[in-house]
Amino acid sequence: MIIFPAIDIIGGKAVRLYKGDYAKMTVYNDDPAAVAADFKSCGAEYIHLVDLEGAKDGTTPNFDTVCRIKRSSGLFCEIGGGIRSMEVIDRYIEAGIDRVILGTAAVTNPEFLEAAIKKYGEKIAVGIDIKDGFVAIKGWLEKSEFEAFEFCERMQKMGVSTLICTDISKDGAMQGTNHELYKELSKRFNLNITASGGVSSLEDVRRLREQDIYGAIIGKAYYTGDINLKEAVEVAK
Repeated sequence: MIIFPAIDIIGGKAVRLYKGDYAKMTVYNDDPAAVAADFKSCGAEYIHLVDLEGAKDGTTPNFDTVCRIKRSSGLFCEIGGGIRSMEVIDRYIEAGIDRVILGTAAVTNPEFLEAAIKKYGEKIAVGIDIKDGFVAIKGWLEKSEFEAFEFCERMQKMGVSTLICTDISKDGAMQGTNHELYKELSKRFNLNITASGGVSSLEDVRRLREQDIYGAIIGKAYYTGDINLKEAVEVAK
């Protein structure tokens, strides 16, 4: 299993939100590239990046910060947040970003998702954020009409290879992740499933690995010290 330590970015800084609430933000580091360097020193080979401002308004205000993280770390970088046009995907891929995550756009514009997969294949992932059993969009601010498993089925049929699934109720809450959800997703779908939201202990990492999950995103637990990233990378192997 792959560990994806996460850097959420607002105003060029590494931050975390509590359950997706922009009003409940903690700034952890003014220099996200320094955070990425620490990830690397802990043995991580992948980074999960989110432009939180982009997620809300569909722009790329932290593009330069994202590119700096990629250049300085040399690690595999995936980016999500506000990616709603082919031009933005092109910019990220041309800048050397390894994988681009579509969230809101995958829900509201399936034609765009299809075109992106056709052009970039496995470099396109879909982020599915789950709220009360439904897919949430626009930085978790709106609930869509799609039931979560129904949407995953659609993604598989469209040729998506990687799904990043977040249980919003668990995100940043430090109460453990939703193992039943990931067990069910792993059983139902032939997709690379990345678990996101509430991965807050080495036991969470161990259980996800045993469920044969493709990846796990570690966010707040790294910043608070609840998870030793070096140990998590070893446990995931």
